[in-house]
Amino acid sequence: MCGIVGVSATSPVNQVLYDALQLLQHRGQDAAGIATANGRAFHMFKGNGLARDVFRTRNMRSLPGMSGVAQVRYPTQGSASNSEEAQPFYVNAPFGIVLAHNGNLTNWETLKEELFRVDRRHINTNSDSEVLLNVLAHEMQLASEGLSLDPAAIFRAVAGVHRRLRGSYAVVAEIAGYGLLAFRDPFGIRPLCFGVNETDAGSEYMVASESVALEGLGFRLVRDVAPGEAIFVATDGRFYSQQCAEKPSLNPCIFEYVYLARPDSVIDGVSVYGARLRLGEYLAERVGAAIPRGEIDVVMPIPDSSRPAALELARKLGLDYREGFIKNRYIGRTFIMPGQSVRKKSVRQKLSTVGVEFKGRNVLLVDDSIVRGTTIREIVQMARDAGARKVMVASAAPPVRFPNVYGIDMPTRAELIAHSRGEEEVRREIGADALIYQHLDDLKQAVRDCNPALTRFEASCFDGEYITGDVTPAYLDRVERAREQPAVVDEAARSQLSLAIEVAES
Repeated sequence: MCGIVGVSATSPVNQVLYDALQLLQHRGQDAAGIATANGRAFHMFKGNGLARDVFRTRNMRSLPGMSGVAQVRYPTQGSASNSEEAQPFYVNAPFGIVLAHNGNLTNWETLKEELFRVDRRHINTNSDSEVLLNVLAHEMQLASEGLSLDPAAIFRAVAGVHRRLRGSYAVVAEIAGYGLLAFRDPFGIRPLCFGVNETDAGSEYMVASESVALEGLGFRLVRDVAPGEAIFVATDGRFYSQQCAEKPSLNPCIFEYVYLARPDSVIDGVSVYGARLRLGEYLAERVGAAIPRGEIDVVMPIPDSSRPAALELARKLGLDYREGFIKNRYIGRTFIMPGQSVRKKSVRQKLSTVGVEFKGRNVLLVDDSIVRGTTIREIVQMARDAGARKVMVASAAPPVRFPNVYGIDMPTRAELIAHSRGEEEVRREIGADALIYQHLDDLKQAVRDCNPALTRFEASCFDGEYITGDVTPAYLDRVERAREQPAVVDEAARSQLSLAIEVAES
């Protein structure tokens, strides 16, 4: 999961790109980068950390130009700590291109080998985004026949990219001297939308992962980029779009609506906030059927993304709604923190309890989802420590039983608390007096209620069905082995550092 944005404007875009990254910061907190185009020259700055920490005034001044792309990164391929893998990426041949990508290529290793042996292109990192960039550059070379580009050639190149790539990808790219390109994978897994801002000097365009970035900066949301579609804004401001995939179908990632996206965004015609309210309605039916009336004194959300579902659940069941947990917003998300021990320690730093709301009460905690179970186990204990008589848990999402390989850094199967456990076993593991999960059909219907045109979803983390058709148990085994390898390297590095400190102190 990353946040990407591209802007073609009538005035300098560095500030607009930076402000858009701030609005998309929830999509990635490990690295941030901006690249602008000034004529045929690119200017780029990127680094590890939040956008506000990466960029200084001197960096912004070094980013001139009226078009550009940017990204906030949450790594799913490569290393989280390697600043060289921060995006955008750049390639200079046959056309200068800077690119930012949200998603995950499931065949990136095969493509990397093809690029070296067949296309004669060298990949310098372990990032699938650099692979994607070089595939695009190679397809542009073929489509243009080594000559200058035009929109038709660019769209032929994107069609070639679609034929070679597997997985999920939403892309923004700047082509030196030509303009801004954006496209979305043929399954429409990761979100991408565009908007326009009419000025006296002409139309300005923005493409972004979520509509909140557009509307927060004065752009009018036009629509979502269709699966397989590419849009191109030339340097003269002319806008082009074309379907570049042979059999596109819309299968948005349903986890966007549960947890990933901001509630004030609209994705593929669905209000994220509206979908989360509907999740609360459906979950209320499950809770009402499972827990006798009068057993619940109060409903509490686990901040923040579960709040709409908890509100609606409490309303529908006629229960009191209370804010029993206060969130420290200066602590990073536990969902993306490395290591179980660090994650467990961070929970009490991140949340504190309002004791008066718990003491002597039967409390129903509403969470957006339960992944590893570490966080909710600690929160249940916090509620007990605050004086709750009973602590029940309701999840607005179904059990997470399978890894997500399309751009969400889900844990390995062994780390998923529900992978090999039934609901009763999970309840005992997290220490709750009751546990109620959302049904997958109800989750899909809650989103569909907000846009009946949606018929299919990417819901692999719940049902194990990988829509690209190339994800096998052997593939998952290989991905999990790759995840375990960096942990070994990191442990070795920590041992070396500890030894160095001991030597220095002695």
